[in-house]
Amino acid sequence: MFHELSRLSSMREAADVVYRAMPPTPQYAWPLLCEALGTQVWVKHENHTPTGAFKVRGGLVYFDGLGRREPQVRGVISATRGNHGQSIGFAARRHGLAATIVVPHGNSREKNAAMRALGVELLEHGEDFQAAREHALALGAERGLHAIPSFHPDLVLGVASGWLELLEAVPDLDVLFVPIGLGSGICAAAAARAALGAGPRIVGVVSSRAEAYALSFEQRRPVDAPALTEVADGMACRVPDAQALDIIWSQVDDIVRVSDEQVLRAMRLYYTATHNIAEGAGAAALAAALARRESLRGRRVALSLSGGNVDLELFRRAMDLFPDAPGRVGEPAMA
Repeated sequence: MFHELSRLSSMREAADVVYRAMPPTPQYAWPLLCEALGTQVWVKHENHTPTGAFKVRGGLVYFDGLGRREPQVRGVISATRGNHGQSIGFAARRHGLAATIVVPHGNSREKNAAMRALGVELLEHGEDFQAAREHALALGAERGLHAIPSFHPDLVLGVASGWLELLEAVPDLDVLFVPIGLGSGICAAAAARAALGAGPRIVGVVSSRAEAYALSFEQRRPVDAPALTEVADGMACRVPDAQALDIIWSQVDDIVRVSDEQVLRAMRLYYTATHNIAEGAGAAALAAALARRESLRGRRVALSLSGGNVDLELFRRAMDLFPDAPGRVGEPAMA
């Protein structure tokens, strides 16, 4: 599977599909972030897509392929914590298809509102993503809807278009920090690296309260783990995807954990250093880089700000951290 995903010609074709709906996103080396990390750091701004997150790239490519593979499909269904569902809603609307999305109870209110605004039928079921996912599969079979997985080669190829942009714009990177939800983002980074023959290490980032991928990486076997993070819902995965794990085991160099507090601090730093808003998963790569700050000196680092879709209440929580701290932007960084 990885050989097919890492063909540069396939990525270029996927990128062409993406660019019919959106332009490339920028990558910037923000001076205050470079100061905070003590080295050159580039941010890939996937929060600047039409849905505010990287997932839309995969949705566009998936629906393009679906229209050719199964032109009879009139309705689709999937599960999400938000960004995947917005991707489906955005692409389904462009293709004239009805979309049903299942989210767990207690999901982000603002992500739910964004999905409804894209015309999806939004249903709530279960206490976490896995329960919502299982319900979506059963409901899709009952209603005769096409079930869209959260991990699929077309999704990965679409997401890889963003990594191609970064790796071609900023050659000679030493390390990429990539948040892991269900795996399309980090597998796409690995595929783009292989396609271009680029050399950066790829470091995955998970929540310390959703360790399934870290434990699976360390033990070289699939390991389920509770998904209890209250901050990084985009990384709240309880059951890892088997296809994603195969790629991660062979292509990813390391996986690190970050706490909810570290993520909140990184959200705050993104705002004070760049005036960009990051959701929890979107700030996770920065949180990991800050935690490894000393080992990164003199290295060229890239981070994925993978999404900016955060509820106002949670963003206020991040901004209210350490109100009496010194004014230097780098002060919130962890030791």
